[in-house]
Amino acid sequence: MSGEFERIARYLAPLAADHPEALGLRDDAALLRPPSSGSYVTTLDTMVEGVHYLPDDPPDRVARKLLRVNLSDLAAMGAAPYGYLLSLCLPQERGDPWLEAFCQGLSTDQEAFGIRLLGGDSVSTKGPTVLSLCAIGLGEEGTLFRRSGAQAGDLLFVSGTIGDGVLGLAVRRQEFLWLASEERDDLARRYQLPEPRLALAAALRGIASAAIDVSDGLLADAGHLAETSGVAIEISGPRVPLSKAAESVLAEDPELFPSLLAGGDDYELLFTAPADARQAVLAAAEASATPVAEIGSVAASEGVSLLDRAGEPIRVDRKGWAHF
Repeated sequence: MSGEFERIARYLAPLAADHPEALGLRDDAALLRPPSSGSYVTTLDTMVEGVHYLPDDPPDRVARKLLRVNLSDLAAMGAAPYGYLLSLCLPQERGDPWLEAFCQGLSTDQEAFGIRLLGGDSVSTKGPTVLSLCAIGLGEEGTLFRRSGAQAGDLLFVSGTIGDGVLGLAVRRQEFLWLASEERDDLARRYQLPEPRLALAAALRGIASAAIDVSDGLLADAGHLAETSGVAIEISGPRVPLSKAAESVLAEDPELFPSLLAGGDDYELLFTAPADARQAVLAAAEASATPVAEIGSVAASEGVSLLDRAGEPIRVDRKGWAHF
């Protein structure tokens, strides 16, 4: 296996080649020049082998998920991607072939999302692989989303489909073997390659009143939004969008429905908007080619309620993922 600086020059420096502020990864830090207007928006996520991804997940997909979960945070703020910092804590067995494939995954998504590496760190460890990425975005004041902006009377929307992340993990663990192979592949892909909703977020600037990405689970993240805004959120269970694969699972076991809403790893955009902005939201969804569903409303109270078709509460034992 090559040494640290040789690995940086061979695999990581090409990821920074088109960003002059990265200084070719030859200095101790990047040199960021403040934008003429607007603000930097920063976020950091860490992925631990065996916790956030499986040890046999392909390294290129691990890299792409690491970048995408951070881009999802930028989308939740309404920011545009700018650059990122990367920290790699790698065991000895993660040699050059693993790192090469990992960096190829980053290169693929750098091109897809218009972002470049700015710098970072690389160390060895005797423990599991630990990967951290700090994404930097740009946003204009007054158009950035916050979790605190929801108001009573707003409508609640979510992009894409919910529950595929937790089902994808189950599929990767060899559960739901009775599903069609196409459905299993779709679910595994949703778990390994979430879709950051950057285009939708850009289209929603000036429309959405509050937003958050669904990482811990729809119910838990709705709770974070409700708590920060000081409001209550009611979610209509039958209106939550599901994939065909998730519908197949529920057809066999309807009792799993609350678990799909609590599972996490969907990385969809959950947001609120004033009731008179419904058509503007639908237009933003169409303009960004992103499916969006209206799933609930905001009230002047507190907490999150999941309701059935008759408007009665659905019992939920666990609302989402928590590390501690």
